[in-house]
Amino acid sequence: MSDASEEGRFFHGTKADLRAGDLLTAGFRSNYRPEIVMNHVYFTALVAGAGLAAELAAGDGAPRVYVVEPTGAFEDDPNVTDKKFPGNPTRSFRSSDPVRVVDEVTDWPRLTPEALRAWRERLAVLRADQRGEIIN
Repeated sequence: MSDASEEGRFFHGTKADLRAGDLLTAGFRSNYRPEIVMNHVYFTALVAGAGLAAELAAGDGAPRVYVVEPTGAFEDDPNVTDKKFPGNPTRSFRSSDPVRVVDEVTDWPRLTPEALRAWRERLAVLRADQRGEIIN
């Protein structure tokens, strides 16, 4: 795995209630294709991107955004980099190593109910026609 050349704060969005020091690990179902067990933990350098992931995450908990730090090598997320957004403008990454929770972000930008509904509708279409392929 090649290291991405990104430094700075990283964020992870989820509905899990986590604490500083908790480790996020691979091996859980995808929020976007639940039939797939993920081989990586995904994170971003954009708090709004983590907020979107938190809003769309599976589960009934409240959406949460955490500051995280990778514990090992990580790479650009091939599900968006060069496949959908050349050059990684989404600043999305993944690691097969655990990612440690550092802190919770409480003031991240929230989606409007209309925007959230539109995202969920787009994901439903992708799931239904299999265009939402995940590079795992």
